[in-house]
Amino acid sequence: MRVLVTRPAAQAREWVERLRAHGYDAAALPLIGIEPAADAQALRDAWAALGTRQLVVFVSPNAVEQFFALRPAGTAWPEQTRAASPGPGTTRILLQLGVPRGCLVEPAADAAQFDSESLWAELAPLPWQGARVLVVRGDGGRDWLVERLRGAGAEVQTLAAYRRAPPRPDAVERALLDAALAAPQAALWWFSSSEAIDHLSA
Repeated sequence: MRVLVTRPAAQAREWVERLRAHGYDAAALPLIGIEPAADAQALRDAWAALGTRQLVVFVSPNAVEQFFALRPAGTAWPEQTRAASPGPGTTRILLQLGVPRGCLVEPAADAAQFDSESLWAELAPLPWQGARVLVVRGDGGRDWLVERLRGAGAEVQTLAAYRRAPPRPDAVERALLDAALAAPQAALWWFSSSEAIDHLSA
C-alpha cells in the first residue's frame, strides 16, 4: 500500500524520505500550497523591531521559513527574545536558521501531542503582564494561544508570514492523484489538515 503524504511540499518531501527510509512506499501529494504573504513590508518591520519582543511564536515550519526568508543580511536572533515552537519540526527549522537553543520554548519531549495547548503548558508559568509578543502564522488560523497570552496580560500582535492556497499539481502529482482515485484500496492517505481534505474534494 502506498502512503500519500498531503502536507505542503517542503514538509511532504521530508516525511516521504523518512517513510521510505523505514521501508514504506511513500509519495508526496501536496494538497496545500504555500505562498508568500501579500505584505512583505510587515515582515521587514517585524525584523526591525524583533529585539523589542519578549516572545515570538512560530505556529509551523512554514511560518519559520517564510519569516526568515526576509531576514536582513547579517541579522542575528536577539538573545533577549524567546522563540516559541509547537513541536519538533518547527524547532528543528528554528535551530537550523540560527536561533540559539537557549532562546527556544517548546512542549515537553513526552507531550501527548504537539500543539498550542502543549506549548501553553510551558508558557503559562512565565510572567506575561505587559510583555510584547508576536505570533507568526499564515493568513488566519486559531486564536486560542493568542487569547491565552492576552488573558495573561501580554500585548499580542499577529503577523501573516504566508498564505495557504489550493495546490497546483504538476504532471507527476496529477498522475499520482488520478491513480490513487482510480484504486482507492491501494493507497493510505495521510492528512494533517482538514483544509487538505477540502482541497482534495474540490
